[in-house]
Amino acid sequence: MRYGVTAWTALPLVLALAAPGAAWAQTATTVQPAADVPEPGAEPQPLAVAADQEIAFTAERVDYDSENEVVTAAGQVRINRQGTFVAADQVRWDRRSGEVVATGNVVVVQPEGDRLISQRVVLDDALRDATVENLLVVLESGGRLAADRATRTGDVTTLENAVYSPCRIDNEAGCPRRPSWRVLAARVRYDQAADRIRFERGRFELFGITLPLLPVFSLGTSPGGEGYSGFLLPELRYSRRLGAELSVPYHLRLGPNRDLTVTPHLYTSVVPGIEGRYRELNSLGAFSLGAFVTYGDRSSYDDSRTNRGLRAYFEGNGKFQFTPLWSLTGQLRAATDKDVARFYDLNRDDRYRNFLDLERIDLDSYLSIAGWAFQGVRQNDIQRTIPFALPAIDARVRLTDPVLGGRIELQANSLAVFRREGQDSQRAFAGARWDLRRLTNMGQEILLTGYARGDIYHSDENELTSTAIYRGEKGWRGRGIAAAAAEVRWPLTGELLGGVQRLTPRAQLVLTPPTANISLPNEDSRSVDLEDSNLFALNRFPGYDRWEDGSRLTYGLDWTLDRPGWAVSSNIGQSYRLNRDAQIFPNGTGLTDRWSDLVGRTRVKVGRFVDLTHRFRLDKDNFAVRRNELDLTVGTTETYARIDYLRLNRNVDQSVEDLRDKEELRLAGRWKFHRFWSVFGATVLDLTNGDEDPLTIADGINAVRHRLSLDYEDDCLSFGISWRRDYERLGDRAEGSTFSFRLSLKGLSR
Repeated sequence: MRYGVTAWTALPLVLALAAPGAAWAQTATTVQPAADVPEPGAEPQPLAVAADQEIAFTAERVDYDSENEVVTAAGQVRINRQGTFVAADQVRWDRRSGEVVATGNVVVVQPEGDRLISQRVVLDDALRDATVENLLVVLESGGRLAADRATRTGDVTTLENAVYSPCRIDNEAGCPRRPSWRVLAARVRYDQAADRIRFERGRFELFGITLPLLPVFSLGTSPGGEGYSGFLLPELRYSRRLGAELSVPYHLRLGPNRDLTVTPHLYTSVVPGIEGRYRELNSLGAFSLGAFVTYGDRSSYDDSRTNRGLRAYFEGNGKFQFTPLWSLTGQLRAATDKDVARFYDLNRDDRYRNFLDLERIDLDSYLSIAGWAFQGVRQNDIQRTIPFALPAIDARVRLTDPVLGGRIELQANSLAVFRREGQDSQRAFAGARWDLRRLTNMGQEILLTGYARGDIYHSDENELTSTAIYRGEKGWRGRGIAAAAAEVRWPLTGELLGGVQRLTPRAQLVLTPPTANISLPNEDSRSVDLEDSNLFALNRFPGYDRWEDGSRLTYGLDWTLDRPGWAVSSNIGQSYRLNRDAQIFPNGTGLTDRWSDLVGRTRVKVGRFVDLTHRFRLDKDNFAVRRNELDLTVGTTETYARIDYLRLNRNVDQSVEDLRDKEELRLAGRWKFHRFWSVFGATVLDLTNGDEDPLTIADGINAVRHRLSLDYEDDCLSFGISWRRDYERLGDRAEGSTFSFRLSLKGLSR
């Protein structure tokens, strides 16, 4: 006997099969539209509230064959059971065997978000286990699996003659396209619970070219990138120093918050090396530790072959947040010899910083207790003369209640500098600063500042410092500092060229009595230079060991013009010293005489296409350019050209080693000549000659580094071929050329 109904909505199918035929007609009284198929990755929405063992569904028509106990639903069938959603043109349920057969545009959406697409799917009555022919699986991570036949048991799906790719299979117009890469395998096992796909007898296809047979391997599908243990993609390079290099990283997942990557480096010209990196994220913060170890010649600066041994480079960094206010930040970098990192192309730094910094920060106070150590890796660095600082303490408190209408900030600072061979010095000071800002009825902005500080110093072995102006006098010394400053700014706004311009004259008067300087050691105020950024600073020395005494008047002009599509900003200024006392600034810094040099900056922006910044310093006597700096970027984020030029022509005394003159040109550009293809080039040229720096060995045009690369990147793959030529030398050996090949397959989790 057969009973037909025209619609079926939110009725527990298990209960319906157990009821007599009359019950069907009594319950099927409401018609609702069929549900849409959920979007990929969306949480499937239940069609009705049902018990754990019940199935809710809708269909345009349901037929029940009571003799054979078969239910057939047709017409936009939508079934939902415990988060598993099935959509099909027809679903046939055999109650005796428990087999559910869905046919016609079948889509099965799992609770995890994966979608199975086919024309015919055979499921069990729990809608979990299935057998599918001509299957397409759309993973929640975005990848796709297709197979001639598949069987699903629990959380494991086994596919025969399968292909996998995370790439899009159609273009923006919706037309089919070949994916950049895919993996073909005779057998694929997809473990949904473990987010893991295992390939057997697989082959890799890149741009339609099939590569040799792959071993059994697996990859992760988790969109969160949690990581799995296994080999990562190798890297190939060739350099004149190392020969051909093959790096094969192995990633070891130690937990959800810890991992270790071990990378053997195989070279054809030198002994192999091994690199390791450990990372951890815990309840206090995160840290990373890395090391590179090999065996070889440690005397490459003099090209001696007699000092062979273990060569290593170590680095680490991290931050721990103990409370919302207290944190600890640290960095560790060290090497067994000066050029191990550069020789093996680990980094190109000329010094390594090591520090620990314990900080407490809130809205109105700051405390830092730090220690610093350095390792010099330049050829002429003598490690025993390089200082380390321990402790370095800085504490600041901003009073919440105004004093005379202004805000007060208190500061205490202490620094101890030691050398194994060389001058040692210790410093401590306490100071207070008062700032008041007011606006007049005519629109002027007035800034008043008061500053007072008391210093105490101790130093010994001062004679070991070669630069006389840095030594100071041996023993205990003290100093008192006082300053008062007033600055007036008057912004004037109006229309110009269809835009808005703002002209702001500004003037500053700083009054400070003569202060002890040369008698005190100088550790942190050596690299001084007049720039637009420090023209109006209370102290134009960069640190605390030197204080700019002597009253002065500083004046300048700021101008901006904003129009739709482009903008210009510019400033210029100069200072005048009111007294004739001997000054402590080295010759060539622009601050030695009563009149300072003129400094300024101009920036021009045309939309996001052109960005030009020019900084300059002009000699006050003859307007010679003492500093000329140009930064120009033209283009978009995909195709652009960049020019950076710097020339320092300050004629500084050669005994002041921190203020060398130089001239340098940097050029870089990227051209995206195709939707996925681009070429990048860059060069660094040292233009310094003997007139600018008598100690230089450059002849005026000296190449430092060239780089050229060809890159490809689409939605699921990127690779690049690059060449770098280094003209710097390691001892008697030139660095030469380095060729690299990089390949990254997107959509692969570790």
